Formats: sequence, structure tokens, C-alpha cells
Amino acid sequence: MGRGFRIKLWLRRFARRHSRIIYVARSFMVFSAAFGGAYGFIVGSMSKNSGYDPHSFAIGVSFLFALACVALATMSVRQRLLRRKFRKVALHNEALADRNWELQEAEERARSLFESQGDLIVMRDAEGTISFVNDAYCDIAEQPREALIGSRFTFEILEQGDAAIEPNGTKVHDQRIASALGPRWIAWREALIRADAGRPAELQCVGRDVTDRTETERALAEARDQADAASRAKSRFLAMASHEIRTPLNGIIGMSGLLLDTALTPEQATYAKAVKTSGDALLALIEELLDYSKIEAGKIDLELRPFALVPLIEDIAELLAPRAEAKKLEIATYVDDRLPAEVIGDAARLRQILLNLCGNAIKFTETGGVALIVEPGIWPNEISFLVRDTGIGIAPDAQQRIFREFEQADERIARNYGGTGLGLSISERIIRRMGGRIRLDSEPGRGSSFEVSLPLKAAGAGEKPYVAPDLGGQSILLVTPDSIEASLIARRLQHWGGQTCTVADPDVALALLPERSWHALLIDQTLGADLVKTLSEAALRHATHRIVLLTPTTRQELKPCSALTGYLVKPLRAASLAARLSAPPEVAAPALADDRPATELAETPAVASGLSVLVAEDNEINALLIRALLTRLGHRTVIATNGEAALDSWVAARTAGTPYDLVLMDIQMPQLDGIEVAKRIRGCEADQPGRRTPILALTANTLIEDRDACLEAGMNGFLVKPLDRDKLAEALAGLTAAPQLAA
Repeated sequence: MGRGFRIKLWLRRFARRHSRIIYVARSFMVFSAAFGGAYGFIVGSMSKNSGYDPHSFAIGVSFLFALACVALATMSVRQRLLRRKFRKVALHNEALADRNWELQEAEERARSLFESQGDLIVMRDAEGTISFVNDAYCDIAEQPREALIGSRFTFEILEQGDAAIEPNGTKVHDQRIASALGPRWIAWREALIRADAGRPAELQCVGRDVTDRTETERALAEARDQADAASRAKSRFLAMASHEIRTPLNGIIGMSGLLLDTALTPEQATYAKAVKTSGDALLALIEELLDYSKIEAGKIDLELRPFALVPLIEDIAELLAPRAEAKKLEIATYVDDRLPAEVIGDAARLRQILLNLCGNAIKFTETGGVALIVEPGIWPNEISFLVRDTGIGIAPDAQQRIFREFEQADERIARNYGGTGLGLSISERIIRRMGGRIRLDSEPGRGSSFEVSLPLKAAGAGEKPYVAPDLGGQSILLVTPDSIEASLIARRLQHWGGQTCTVADPDVALALLPERSWHALLIDQTLGADLVKTLSEAALRHATHRIVLLTPTTRQELKPCSALTGYLVKPLRAASLAARLSAPPEVAAPALADDRPATELAETPAVASGLSVLVAEDNEINALLIRALLTRLGHRTVIATNGEAALDSWVAARTAGTPYDLVLMDIQMPQLDGIEVAKRIRGCEADQPGRRTPILALTANTLIEDRDACLEAGMNGFLVKPLDRDKLAEALAGLTAAPQLAA
């Protein structure tokens, strides 16, 4: 069969290559057969016994000739069709042969690529038997390809990493394997592939040596962990150092405050004030360092709570007013009436930012003053806080540097004004954390303007802190030297609809008074007591309201004057100005001791008195200070110098039926710390009915986790050392008003 098939195949190839010869041969055979048949027929018909009929003979010959022609035509057409098909088949076979050759070359290239590639490549069947490996796999396995193919060789796994499945089904995982080169990390990618349609799918594993990358990542992770541990250790060190510094500082500030309340000679009072001022400066430095450490450790947490905007801004001005007045400077505020009464944000952090900016403005200003202006920002729900001063200004090359840690404009300023250079850096980071931005516009010798823009949403439809008076068509005469506060007062009055006329010369004011009927005359006390009296008496028939503007320190300098209808203390509160301008003229002026509105005075908390207080404090000086403060507030005090003594005293008082009204608990004490004592007290109270004893923590630690620990232990709040007498009084007064207190 094989030989006959080869002969047949050879004949077909010969016929395909020599078609003309085959055509002639076939034609000759056909005509030979036809001639032979015709000759035999003619010879037979000419025989005597044949019964030859010429007509029948002619018909038969014609028929046979026709059949022969049809057969020839059919064979010719069929041969032509077959030739065409054979030609197409030949071309297709040649294309297949070329494609097969190309595929063989591609296979050789792919195989050589796989074998020479640096990645490890191995293919296994369903039973794990190796069907293909490349040179890299053989090198790391230290075995020839012939030994590996057909085996179930696997590397020794020293450590298995996490595995993941990609969306296309590829499995990705890392392995640490043992090799002749030592332990190596291999990143594997495993996927099922089908090499032949007639064969089952095989598992193709491609591995890449990632030892260097993995070791680098682990080194970075270890370095990050060490950095985090160092950061935590630094934070704890600063907290511990803060606690250790605050403890004696509490005694310094507290005792100097108590000393100032006693009868002292002028020289002694000067020395005591210097001690207290130095303590306050040291406390501010500690607060800056703690804030910086919190920012470095990423522990700045923001509270999103509603707060009143106008009181916060005006409280900042009042807090800084004594510092400004000591340098003969003015500080004034202006809050645009278009802003909502309450906004949602972190009031404590906003107060910290503005106190720092305004405090710096006062420190670097020698003449003029500081303005804090609050207006809507350029974006929706954005508020702009502008702190503008008339100070020394900042050079252009130093305007970016001052926002870095421990940096100031130049060394001369650092020597003259002092400071750590941390305040602006801390403020700038807090602003960015709140999603805002800060911009500086300054020129040496012409002052500086810091603009802080923060996103603060309105907290619903809150009530305005005051009702703005309708001054439409009313004329107001403001007699004051050119100052920052005067310009802001005039701006506010114009916003309320008033026609404001500001003059600095008293003689001009006296000339203007008779020209029209004035709704109000505002006179600055800085003009002098005699001029205030002269202007107010001259305005009796021309001005409905005659109001003097004074500072807290100049209250006693003002001489009694029946021509005045009111007093306003600078920095001016908008609510006080609105109330004074809206009051009927027959209402008498309030006492000079306090110009706040009646509602504001009514909200001042009354100090609780006659409480029995247990003080757990191991430091003798702090215990003495707390005893003195509580005694002055009218309370009875029992001192315990350690945690066990405090717990025993509390249990004894409760058993005797005279429980303490309050426990002031120091956190760090010998034998038992304050946290543990609070937990035991709450445990005892859980088993017995009755009122829970309020517990306030006395702590020098300001970290949020320390405060959370106090609250989790069952304490009602905490007081931060150094202890402030006013905050202590407020905390005692608010014991029945709030379950948790902080100062």
C-alpha cells in the first residue's frame, strides 16, 4: 500500500506539472478507441451475411460520433475544473507550509526566549509532573533539564507569603525558598494554559527573584516602625517632661497669684508680678512644644461642633487687650453681619490660630494697633479671618521662611523680641489640617496682614447674638484720634445704616454739633477727661446718646459727668454697642465696673460654696495651693498624699454618712495612681445605691489619650495644671450642670 500510494502520488504530481502531455495522451487514447470501434463496425458490416443497411449505418455512426463528442467535451470541462481546483489546493498547501515554517520558527524563538529568560518558568500537568523548565529554573535548582522534566521537583519553602487571585484567575504569591545562593524570595504568577487543543491544560508558573526588593521593603518597614516607636517615645517623653515641669510651675504660678492677692509693698508686687509673668511665659513655651510634638506624631484631632462665631472673636480681643494696652496699642474686631451666628468646626483650634496671629501682631507692633476682621470668603461656606497690624513688617525673602519650624524673620528680630519660632509653623499645619489656607501680605515698616481662609459651614438657623439697630437716616458723630478701632466702629455703624462722621479734633467736633441733630455722640477717653466732659455737656441739646469709649484701666480716671448717657469699654463688643444705641435716652448709664449686657451678666456662673472636697495630691506645694484656693472659695478641704490614703478617706467618709461632695484626683501618685483610685471608687458605688461622687482629674498631661483614660475610669472631667483659680471656680459651680467638665 505504501509503494502503490507513492506511485499514485508521483503520477498526480507529474500530471499536475505536465498537463499538456497528459492531455495529448488522453486524446490519443480516446480517438484510438473510437477509430478501432468504427473500423470493426465497418468491416463487420461489409460481410455478406451482415444484413448491412446504409441508412441504419449512417444513423449509428452519427450517434456514436455524437456520444464521443459529448464525452470529450465533458472530460475537457471536468479536467479544466480539476486543474483549477488543484491549483488552488497547491497554493493553499504552499501557504500552509509557509505558515507551518513560521510557526516552527516562532516556537523555536519562544522556547529559546523562555530558556534564556531571567525569570523562572516551569510548566506542570494536573499531577504536578514537570513538562517544561527554562535555564533559570535549572540554574537555581542546580539540576539539568533532562532530570527535571518528568519529575515532581519542588523547592524547599522557608516562608510562604500571602496569596491573591487576580480578576483573570492568575494566582500571585511570594515564597522564600532555599537555594545554592542562599534563601531567595520568589514572586510567583501561576495560571492554567492549554498548549494543544487535544491535551489537558497545564499549570504555568513564572517566578521572579525579588529578594532585593523584599529585603528593602522589610528594611523600610522596620525603619518606619522604629520611627513610629521613636515618635511615640518622644511624645511620651514630652508628656512626661511636661508633667514634671508643670508640677513645680503650678506652684510658681499659683503661689505668685496668691501672693499678689495679699498686701504687698510696690516693690514686692513688682517682683511677684515678674515671677508670675515668667511662669506664664514658660507655660506658653511648654504648650507650643506639646502642640508641635502632637503635629509631628499626627495626633491633631479636630472636633466638628457648632460654636458661636462673634463671641469667640470678641473673647480673643478681650483676652489680648491687656497685652495691647500695656504697649499703648489698640486691638479691635469686626465680624460681618452676613456671616451665620453659629458655624460647625473646631473652636479650640481656631482660637489657638487667632491667638497666635494676634499675639504675634501685638508683639511685633510698637505703635498703632491690631485689627481682627472676619468676613465671608471667596468660596461658599468659607470664612476669611484677617489679622492686620501696623508693626515692623516682614521682608519678602523671609515671608516663606517664617512658616518653618524654629525660624524667624532674622536674627535681630529673634534677639529683640524672643520666641521659639514654632507658633506660625503650628498654626499653618493646623490650618492645612482644617482644609484651609493662610496668606501673608507684608512690607517692611508698613505692617503685615495674615489672611486665614477656612471652610466652616453654618450650623442651622441660629439666633444672632444681638439685634442690630436700625440707624437709617440717623447721624452719628465719632470723636476719636485716628485709630484702628475708630475705623471699624465707623464701618459697623455705616453697615447699620447710620451716617457717620469721624473727627479727630475736638474743636471741629464742637463746631459740628450745632449743625444738625445727632442720634449719638461717641467720645474716646484718650482725648482726656476734661475734653470728654466739655463735649458731652455741649452735646446735651444736639445728641440723643452721649457715650464715652474707655479701656478697663482708664475707668477710674473718668470723672462723674451727668451729661453722659452711657459707657462702652474697648475693645468694643458689637452687642454692647447695639444695646447702647437702641436704648431709650432716659435709661441711665450702667456702672463703670462692668458694661456687659444684662443677659451676659446673668449667665456668669455662681460659685458653689460650702463643699466638702477630698484632694488627692502627693506634691506638698500643689496641695498647699489647692487648699488655699478652695479655702478662699469657701470650701472645706481634706488632703490625701497618696492613692491608698485617698481611697481610705473616701470609704471612711461614705461609711460615716458624710460623703465628700467632690474629689480632686491627681493622676500620678505613689502606691495607687489616680486612674486606679477612680475605678475602685466607681466599683464601690456600683454596689451601693446613692449619689455618685463627682471626680475631677488634676493632670499635667494634655495628650488626648490621657484625658480619654480619665473619662473611661469614670471621672467627670479634668483640670489641667497649672491650676487656675477662675477655672477651678467655674468647674465647681458647674458640677450640677454638666456630667463632664474640662478646664
